[in-house]
Amino acid sequence: MARLLLVIGNKTYSSWSFRPWIAMRQADIAFDEEVIALDRRDTKKKILAHNGAGRVPVLHDGKLTIWESLAIIEYIAESFPEAGLWPRGKAARAMARAAAAEMHGGFSALRNACPMNMRRTPSRLKVEVGVKRDVARIEALWAVCRAAHGKGGPFLFGRFSAADAMYAPVVNRLYVYGFKVSAETRAYMQAMMGLQAWQDWETAARAEPWVIAHEDF
Repeated sequence: MARLLLVIGNKTYSSWSFRPWIAMRQADIAFDEEVIALDRRDTKKKILAHNGAGRVPVLHDGKLTIWESLAIIEYIAESFPEAGLWPRGKAARAMARAAAAEMHGGFSALRNACPMNMRRTPSRLKVEVGVKRDVARIEALWAVCRAAHGKGGPFLFGRFSAADAMYAPVVNRLYVYGFKVSAETRAYMQAMMGLQAWQDWETAARAEPWVIAHEDF
């Protein structure tokens, strides 16, 4: 059986790639990876060789191709049910899926103003009110998830889940752009950044030679 192949953007900046990568690593699912540097002359051509949508990440499972971070995570969760990427309880699973979908389709102010950057030296960034609203909503959402279903561990639903994978780039944003957050949010961020999978991704990001100037500020 051929190994899974996950095609991703460079690890410093590619927030969408980070999501399925950390989910699969945390779930101890074996896969190969191919890194395509973003924002270069040949980037589009290389990505289109894998997927007609022209974006990363892309997962290849034999002849099957899956794109979009959340769809990849759903496919992995279905293919490897023993990994437990979604919470076991019906209510927790429903809330986790809703939280993941909200991340997939929302928080554009935060994403646009504060791109993920694994190499950025943490420092405060002056942001507009829309970004502050996004951060407030994220903190409130995390608090609701933790209060309802997080008693069994430090993550949103106790143990690490697909919902945590979807919010991993947000954790980086809140940290490197110096947002003031609650003690509860800070504890959750520390748990995420303490994961071995997180540290492996960050180490690889810091070793990359590529720089996207308009995302380094």
